[in-house]
Amino acid sequence: MATAGRMATATDTGDLLRLTQWLSPAFPVSSYAYSHGLEAEIAAGRVRDAAALRSWVEVVLTRGSGLGDAVFLVAARKTGADILALTDLARAMVAGRERLEETQAQGRALSDTLSALGLTVPDAPYPVALGVACRDLSLGDGDVAALYLQAFAAMLISAAVRFMPLGQVEGQGVLAALQPVCTAAALRATEMTPEDITQSAFGADMASLEHERLEVRIFRT
Repeated sequence: MATAGRMATATDTGDLLRLTQWLSPAFPVSSYAYSHGLEAEIAAGRVRDAAALRSWVEVVLTRGSGLGDAVFLVAARKTGADILALTDLARAMVAGRERLEETQAQGRALSDTLSALGLTVPDAPYPVALGVACRDLSLGDGDVAALYLQAFAAMLISAAVRFMPLGQVEGQGVLAALQPVCTAAALRATEMTPEDITQSAFGADMASLEHERLEVRIFRT
């Protein structure tokens, strides 16, 4: 992670702006269309307030797909990484059809958009494609992973704000409270390899499967 007081160079700042652009909700990967199973949790009444939302997102970040995807992101940044192997493993670890659709569709959209901007990125699951895109950025793995996890958490919270009685200020409060969680999970991701990934966010995984059977839905996943 970046140390406090370190003077950023022009290259650092430019790369930071580039990454925040890629992770912005305005970047066309359709992140707004996905809830990662959260819609099913809200519909069932299991997530009904800010405290429950914070707890649910924290579990996903620290024991579920958030941490796992951050590990894949860091691994894909490495020169000489076997992207085909990472792609296969990332797909194999996805819980359910909709989650697979989510990561593949976002990865493909990222690849298409960056290719149009002159950067060649493989059509791979989203964290793998993003990791390849971030290889030449002059940012540490921990910083890249932390920004990725915060963007992921923000996407989930945005979905909740649109689907449950939760104001935007409350939503931003949840995101602010999760910033230390993102930082700690990002640090863990830098110390792990894909072979170290284990996931125990079983409720979130089951919610994703349950979402596939919802008759009325706002989100794709």
